[in-house]
Amino acid sequence: MSEQSLAPDVQSIDTVLAADVFRTKQPPIAHCRQGRLMIAVHVMHGSLWVLMRRDDQGGLALRFPVFHPAPACTVQMAEAPSEGVSEAVLIEIACHGSLGDVRFVLAGDAFGLEQVRASLDFTPKAPFALGHLPRDLCVFGKDGQAGSAHFNVEASQRKLNTALLYGTVAQPDIGKLLYVQTLTALNAYFNATGTTPEAAVAAEDGQYGYRPPLDPNTGNAILPAGRTVRLYDTILCIRAYPQGSEDDSAWQFLDMLGAIYPWLSPPETKFRDWFARAGATVHDLATAPESHIEHYGHRYFHPYTASEYPDVMVQLSLASALDEWGRWNGVRHPLVREILAGIDRFHDKSLGTLRRYLPNVGKDKNADAVDSWYLYHPMLNLANLALAGHDDARALFLATIDFGIRSAHHFKYKWPILYDIRDLSVIRAVAENDQRGQTDVGGIYAWVMLQAFELTFKRRYLDEAIAAIETAKGMRFNLNYQANLTAWGAAACIRLWRITNRKQYLAQSYVYLASFFHNSQIWESDIGLSRHWHNFMGVTCLQDAPYMAAYECFDSFAAFERYLDYGGPDLVPAVKLLVAEYCRHALDRAWFYYPDALPPEGIASNSRNGYIRRDLNFPLEDLYPDGQQAGQVGQEIYGGGAAMVFASRSFHRIDGAPGLLFCDTFVRAIHRMDGHTVSLRLDGPAYAASRLAFINDPSDNAPRPRIWMSNGQEIEWQMNDNRLEATVEADAHLFLSWNQ
Repeated sequence: MSEQSLAPDVQSIDTVLAADVFRTKQPPIAHCRQGRLMIAVHVMHGSLWVLMRRDDQGGLALRFPVFHPAPACTVQMAEAPSEGVSEAVLIEIACHGSLGDVRFVLAGDAFGLEQVRASLDFTPKAPFALGHLPRDLCVFGKDGQAGSAHFNVEASQRKLNTALLYGTVAQPDIGKLLYVQTLTALNAYFNATGTTPEAAVAAEDGQYGYRPPLDPNTGNAILPAGRTVRLYDTILCIRAYPQGSEDDSAWQFLDMLGAIYPWLSPPETKFRDWFARAGATVHDLATAPESHIEHYGHRYFHPYTASEYPDVMVQLSLASALDEWGRWNGVRHPLVREILAGIDRFHDKSLGTLRRYLPNVGKDKNADAVDSWYLYHPMLNLANLALAGHDDARALFLATIDFGIRSAHHFKYKWPILYDIRDLSVIRAVAENDQRGQTDVGGIYAWVMLQAFELTFKRRYLDEAIAAIETAKGMRFNLNYQANLTAWGAAACIRLWRITNRKQYLAQSYVYLASFFHNSQIWESDIGLSRHWHNFMGVTCLQDAPYMAAYECFDSFAAFERYLDYGGPDLVPAVKLLVAEYCRHALDRAWFYYPDALPPEGIASNSRNGYIRRDLNFPLEDLYPDGQQAGQVGQEIYGGGAAMVFASRSFHRIDGAPGLLFCDTFVRAIHRMDGHTVSLRLDGPAYAASRLAFINDPSDNAPRPRIWMSNGQEIEWQMNDNRLEATVEADAHLFLSWNQ
């Protein structure tokens, strides 16, 4: 937690002007109330000010430019909100000046929570060069001075992730504050000015919030004449009773983020045929020469198209996904046996561990160097195979687990970036950008230990999982290093809670999730080429990465499926909403990692690893929210399991049914009622929607299946591209019937 404030005797001209407004005796041009917040709107010093106070304390102010010293303003106060809406307009103001017209709208939570949204649109009369503007949020003490106020910022925007600030406002005693700039609404500005919102929200020099980005070469941004552009779309969510402990602060962050989630304009998702994509991926793995190479008489898969040496993570990730896909189809897939037949070549029996590379790896690689997470992720997938009944995988997992524990003990559950597998000496301790090691490896380590506990029922492994989670406490929003590791850490915490009945681990799972969603992009970019794909709720693969990555996307999805399964009805509702929405949007967003889903101009012509073949069903590693071309890193063979993981969770085979049932939220408790009827429960968040689809077997002439709610209400199917689709409540209890 860092305290961001100016020293009392140092003030900028912006804070001086703001203090003048805060202490003004002039009557406001409009005022209203939201919860216990008294809100007053002033137009002074060429800006529109929204002052918010609770009782006779200091408070907050939002500042927006009106581009004229004294514009002519008209005010409209809104009537009472309609029933069933979450956002109610409070005040609308139109300001007309010599340079252009401004329209300001202030809205609030319809139920009276202290949540407000302020938007400002500007229509210049002539081409307009926008220059440096102050940030839009000010915090004042009771005396009206910024220097006497304190905003303890716990989390702020990272690169192109959600443009947010989160922390506690004290002196005045405001409470927890979540500030979000709704970047989706500002796409027109970014495209018109050729800018991006990277790190556009910050806390610096006593000013907080958003500043419209400018062209770094010219120092301004040119707005075209006559075109209305939204310059600000600011959301403030306030909780009067802040909680400061790590886990309480985490759940409050998630709760506040969930509360404003409907205001963040989630895009509509579409049906994606992961079933067909998975079958095509399996075919390409088996037949495409770019996918594999032969060593020691065995087939090994490349990490990228015809590129990079085979490594153990790639083999076991594919084996685990192929095994799940095979079991979903009711068979044991032969490629799994083929992969497992060659895995022993990675086994260093003298060390008792799996090495990253085969013994014949080229001299251009350091065969002894290992990323900390790279030791445990292959073990996770090896354990998946062991738990699925592969005895050879079980034997190898148990033969290598002691080395994994020894490594954890050596580093005291705080892993470096890179170390030597022979003696555990550190090669690189920390990442350059933040001087931290791989902070969330303890999460995936804990999950692996719980897999070992499930396989053996030995208390030793449970104790190891507990030790790793306990050691990770105190990192707050700096916990995330790599998205999927953080997701598995959340799953490990909630599984520990179910095993031990210690609710502290449920609470600690929220710390992992808060760090995960801090690194998410809860906005939809339309900047340049990014209009051809989706990024909403995507998460950057690393804490400092500029892109979303395919592997981290589907591996986090798999972890969150387990998280929701273990969490059940005991999760904070906002937590269930965010996790379920991540998974629902992943099913849509991840489709665009595949090159055949993108236009040719959206794909990099040169990649750092291998090359890109549009006809191969392997995902590109990298998608960017700022309009850069996709696939600059390469086309992932090791991400080939994505389609199989998505398909096996979202498509459902039901014995006797004349087709497949698709659902974009997780389906639990499918129970057969009779020969042609099943009941099922959707595991989505309350008050959200879920998409169902039924894909008929083309060889059958069966009548249209029926689906109805537990209250007897029948759901009407709509025909779409030769499949039946319907939208239902995401937490519904349903009945599906056929052949009637």
